[in-house]
Amino acid sequence: MLGFVSLFMDFSSELVHALLPLLLVNVLHVGMLEVGIIEGIAESTALLVKVFSGTLSDAIGKRKILLVIGYGLATITKPFFPLAQHVETVFAARFIDRIGKGIRGAPRDALVADITPKETLGAAYGLRQSMDTVGAVLGPLSAVGLLFLYEDIRFALWFALIPALFSMYIIFFKIKESTHLTKSAQSKKIFSLTLMRSFSPSFWLVVAIGSLFMLARFSEAFLVLKAQEGGFKIEFVPLVMAVMSVAYVVSSYPAGVLSDRFERRYLLYIGLILLVCADFSLANAASYTSILFGALLWGFHMGFSQGVLGAMVADTAPADKRGSAFGFFNLFSGVAMLFSSVLAGWLWQSYGSAFTFYSSAIFAMLSLILMFIKR
Repeated sequence: MLGFVSLFMDFSSELVHALLPLLLVNVLHVGMLEVGIIEGIAESTALLVKVFSGTLSDAIGKRKILLVIGYGLATITKPFFPLAQHVETVFAARFIDRIGKGIRGAPRDALVADITPKETLGAAYGLRQSMDTVGAVLGPLSAVGLLFLYEDIRFALWFALIPALFSMYIIFFKIKESTHLTKSAQSKKIFSLTLMRSFSPSFWLVVAIGSLFMLARFSEAFLVLKAQEGGFKIEFVPLVMAVMSVAYVVSSYPAGVLSDRFERRYLLYIGLILLVCADFSLANAASYTSILFGALLWGFHMGFSQGVLGAMVADTAPADKRGSAFGFFNLFSGVAMLFSSVLAGWLWQSYGSAFTFYSSAIFAMLSLILMFIKR
């Protein structure tokens, strides 16, 4: 059921994300640096808020109420995107939408660990991530169909509200609280240095690795803009997100299963190598095929890293502080995401798209080297 909640909300969100860069650049005439700032602040906000929502869910011993608030905020923002006449409206809606994502993310991830046997933890995170990514495939494909039929970005954006409402229905009527979750005495203070120090060095190593991944991977909005720059007709631009998401969905669950059988860091090595290959393909893209191939590799990189990192967080965190653990993990990842997306927007605007993707490849290679040194 948590997987279906993610599926429908990601269907909604990715329909918006596939069209929003086009709305910003083509309709509202926003520059690349501004796109990077909007995306960086929005995505990092989601990650930063998770530190408080995760710790709060540990403190009160409940996860579902935070899921209701988080997914509810995301749902009520959906009409503001097609109604937006100014970039400030888009920024505000995107900001609130991502606050909602931040509120729900860590409690949801902690709830997965609460109800899953330890020996299948990697598979559980891979399954939830796969279902989430099915929605991420349906969203861009729907965007392509809607643009093809109506040729109106604003009209297409209205359809994002429908799957969001399905997601809310499942949360209210199908999701149940874990029966054995207890309140964490150490989490009464929602954020404290004492709480941070209570986690093991192995947990903080996972946090460092996750932050390195975020430095190497900026917002997927730039994939959409790369497709437009590469000559895709506007109604087919969202295909790049669909291709990326197909690769993500087919690799997430197998990667999760493999991470239960082998050391999880091996999967992360593969993920970084795939990201480097994706960056080089996109930087040198001279055809539709090379752009789509780069997006495919980008999706495989996500599949071999995101669910695996979630399982590594759960591995290294005490059961009564998992929400806090996911919160701290996302706090540091959020700071890295903000930096990488703003940097990507500035590099694109100043030096072009190729330089942007080469820079991502350099960060990925540095991350790979550091992981080998610290293994």
